[in-house]
This record gives sequence, structure tokens and C-alpha cells, in this order.
Amino acid sequence: MKVEDFDFDLPEELIAQTPLLDRTASRLLIVNPNEQTLEHHQFAHILEELHAGDCLVLNDTRVLPARLMGVKEETGANIELLLLKQTNDDEWETLVKPAKRVKIGTMVTFGEGLLHAQCVGELDHGGRIFKFQYEGIFYEILERLGEMPLPPYIREKLDDQERYQTVYAKERGSAAAPTAGLHFTEPLLEAIRAKGVEIAFVTLHVGLGTFRPVSVDSIEEHDMHSEFYSVSEETATVINRTKANGGNVIAVGTTSTRTLETVASKHDGKIVAEQGWTSIFIYPGYDFKAVDGLITNFHLPKSTLVMLVSALASKETILHAYKEAVAEQYRFFSFGDAMFIRPAK
Repeated sequence: MKVEDFDFDLPEELIAQTPLLDRTASRLLIVNPNEQTLEHHQFAHILEELHAGDCLVLNDTRVLPARLMGVKEETGANIELLLLKQTNDDEWETLVKPAKRVKIGTMVTFGEGLLHAQCVGELDHGGRIFKFQYEGIFYEILERLGEMPLPPYIREKLDDQERYQTVYAKERGSAAAPTAGLHFTEPLLEAIRAKGVEIAFVTLHVGLGTFRPVSVDSIEEHDMHSEFYSVSEETATVINRTKANGGNVIAVGTTSTRTLETVASKHDGKIVAEQGWTSIFIYPGYDFKAVDGLITNFHLPKSTLVMLVSALASKETILHAYKEAVAEQYRFFSFGDAMFIRPAK
């Protein structure tokens, strides 16, 4: 299967640069795989699509304000760090700009001395390992000094950093938001619960690899990036009960989908409590074992995310839906509108 098969024309002006004031005011394109029909609604309509006995699965990861602007202590030169992954208590793998100014031993200070960091290693891809020094709680300092690492296609500055977090974000660790969840508000979630829909949480920390383009011609040759996931005993129980009772499991976002399918693939379709690293790559031909329906945003052409949603409906159905979304001027990507792929059964 060719990567080019998942291409489509996307006018740049449809890439949403800022979030809407009301999270639920975004538009919702509903895809019905059975009849291959499309419906246009506002996102709040999702309440009508969920039914008693269903389970809505949300990714509760919290985005780190992982971009730090500092100065090289020796020269005063400006240095930008992007935290990628914590390796030890106070050591992080990072991307650095400009990398050529940072050697092992280089000291960088942030926030007029609130935070110091020393380069203690170099990485194969050009990144650096930094060991941080501070007084107090690291994450509280990071919340004060750090900036959200917004995706490269967003060029507007974000006035309120919480708008790049879901309202239920809890587990710190993501380099990017699970953006399908940005449409939900607490009142909407309460209304969903009141309808008899169970809400379960998984955690998958989104890595920067989610923005990496597919650089091979054949999708079977693409190596997926690895991301950390965690599923609790409570979530496993709720999802298995839903399936046993004939309810639908509706994943919010590709990250929730990848988490559930990773676990179900390892345990004969059952969800168990576990954590680990996943590099699952879902594309057309994949047999879904846990997820029945999917709420998702509109993704980049030729991306692994478009391939995943095409596996749940079909490539033809999804590309038709995307063509319709472009014609109707839906907003695309992180701060854009949403799509709901109804369960096929």
C-alpha cells in the first residue's frame, strides 16, 4: 500500500491557528461506514451519538510546557531547549537550538536562575542530555517558565496555555495534546455520564514523532515511533464489561485507539491493566479488537493518523469525508473541527 494513496489537497487557510472560545462549538462531521453517508453537526451533538451501555475512552495525558528559553552561562548566548523524555530523576533528553553551541559540560540558566541545567551527554540524532538543578518542585518551576511546544503548523501564539490541554488532563508527560479531547467540557462529560455512558481513562504520552512525516513510499516499510502507555485495572474492568454486555467502545482520539488496540492485541481481545511502550501501526487491513467507534480531528495528508482512521472506516470513505470537509471549510488539525466514525455494527 502506497503512502501517496492517502494524499489529499488541503488549502493552508483551513489549518486552524487558534482554539474556539467554546470548546463544544466546533463542527462535527459524522461518518456512517455502513451506508457510507456523511452528516454535518456541531460537536455538542456527540451526546446524541452515545448511548447507555457504551463506554467513552479518553486519554488523560497532560502536555508538558516543555520549551524552555535560557542563556548559556559562559557567554550569555540564547539557548532553546525542548524536553523530550525524562531518563533519570533530573536528567532529560532534549532538542537544542542552536545545538552547535552546546557541548558536554555547557551550563544553561533559565528564569534568571530559577533553573540551571548542565549538558551531560550527546544523542545520535543531535539532541543533548541535560541534568537540571533547582530548589523546590521541578514541574512547578516548569509550569512557570516553560512554553507549550505547539505543532509546527501552528504559528499563532497561544494566549491561554490551558487551551492546549484537555479539561481532564492529569498525567504529565506529553509533547503534544491528544487533540480530539479538546472538544469536551466538564458539563458535556457530565451529560454523557447522566445518559448512562461510562467514561474510562487511559494514558498515552504523545511524542514528537507524531508530527514526523512518513518518509518511505510503501507504508509497510514505515517504522512507528514508540510511546509510553498505561491502562488501569478500573479502565480494564469497565471496557471488558461494556464489550461483554454488547455496548460500543468509543475511543476519543488516535492515541486512545492505539493504547486499546495495543493491549487487546496482546491479550486475545481483552483489556488488562498494564503499562509499557507501544509502536503499533494501524492502517487499512487491520482487524480492530477493542474499538468500535472513533472521535478524531482532521489530520495531515499522508500521515499515519489518516491511515489509522482509514482502517476503521475505509480509505475511500475517509478520503471522501476529507474532500467534503475541505469543500465545507472545516477547520483542520489540533485546534480544528472533529469527525465521528460511527460503529459499523
